[in-house]
Amino acid sequence: MTRPFVRTRRQALAEMLGLMGLLSCGALLAGQGGPTLAARPAGSTEGAGSSRGTQGNGAHVPNRSEGISALDRNLITAATGGDLELVNRLLAAGASAQAVDERGRSALLAAVYNRRGDVAKTLTLAGADVNRKDAESNSPFLLAAATGQVEVVRLALSHGADLASTDRYDGTALIAASQHGNVEVVKLLLQKGIAVDHVNQLGWTALLEAVVLGDGSARYEEIVQLLIDAGADANLADREGVSPTRHARERGYKSMVKILMRARGH
Repeated sequence: MTRPFVRTRRQALAEMLGLMGLLSCGALLAGQGGPTLAARPAGSTEGAGSSRGTQGNGAHVPNRSEGISALDRNLITAATGGDLELVNRLLAAGASAQAVDERGRSALLAAVYNRRGDVAKTLTLAGADVNRKDAESNSPFLLAAATGQVEVVRLALSHGADLASTDRYDGTALIAASQHGNVEVVKLLLQKGIAVDHVNQLGWTALLEAVVLGDGSARYEEIVQLLIDAGADANLADREGVSPTRHARERGYKSMVKILMRARGH
């Protein structure tokens, strides 16, 4: 005699919570686009990486899920929309904080993209990987540093953030934070001992990015001082042989020039 089909408890929960996710968040957000970690000057190039395995900068790209469950997909959707209550319910029902969508984006990365700090905290405490990168080599840690989400960076640092991790331009979290003028993030990273003179694919250090890509305002002056105090080489030039001091002088950043000259920059 053929046994009747019986749904498992997990299948029933998945169907129920899948409907709840749709009702709560509207339609599922399939692969929401987000910003890259850094705005780069026109004409810059990036290594072409494959969609699986490793990319041009050597970063490991997580395998794409070919059959992400409704439960896990709704977790990513709930995180994107900042629905903390639903995130907690989905996690309690068995959704995985490690699951990624077809673009390699986890719920934690989706939360950071959308500045949902409370959701990011919940997912991090639930075991989400702060270093896991999507197809564009963005990780929750790197993105939080680039966008100035200080508390997310602080939490990531206490949960295994890799200080040597780099974005698709081979830039560290310190380079991204310096470029975007995120003073408090720069302080946190320097306190943790991140490499201060790392050179990215464009041939720039954090110090060069603060001078070249900053606007010369007080926050960038503070970052330059912080980097110098942390031992940054004031004379480490770019690929054209132009030093940070010369860049600052050409832009009329007088206070930066004084900081760099005190560090024997030329």
